[in-house]
Amino acid sequence: MKHLILLRHAKSSWVNPELNDIDRPLNKRGKRSAKALGKWLRNSEWQPDEILCSSARRARETWEALKLAGEADMRPVLYHATPETMLDALRGATGETVLMIGHNPGIAAFAQDMADAAPDHPRFTDYPTGALLVLAFDVATWSEVQPQQGKPRQFLTPHDLAEVDAAEGADPTQ
Repeated sequence: MKHLILLRHAKSSWVNPELNDIDRPLNKRGKRSAKALGKWLRNSEWQPDEILCSSARRARETWEALKLAGEADMRPVLYHATPETMLDALRGATGETVLMIGHNPGIAAFAQDMADAAPDHPRFTDYPTGALLVLAFDVATWSEVQPQQGKPRQFLTPHDLAEVDAAEGADPTQ
């Protein structure tokens, strides 16, 4: 059984409108969210042994804040990737549990394409920043994976994690 964790980068900052989109960092809420998601992942049964990450700054900072073991493979092709591009990247993976960090609208569309059913969560279709989906695939290798084969095991957003909710009084642009 292979597992895919699809994570949309955490909340980014729009304080400096002069920055190119690819260079936008996380804001304070995004950093808190990514940290909480990392804690949740470290305590879950799904420990990624391969990480495919967009090379955009907010995706890289999300990865760093997760504080998970291993090194991420930073891939420029995952910056605003289509579901087809993400599937190609996944089919080349070799890990048992792959974490892919990307952007909307591609990651939401990819999640919907790969799941055999939508998880029971009100935010699945809009896939907010920091949203995380775990899919299980009954395949021997990632090269065999097809759309609509993934069994949803978990879907959550940062707001589902109590420690992020407790800190929500902060300015969301910071």
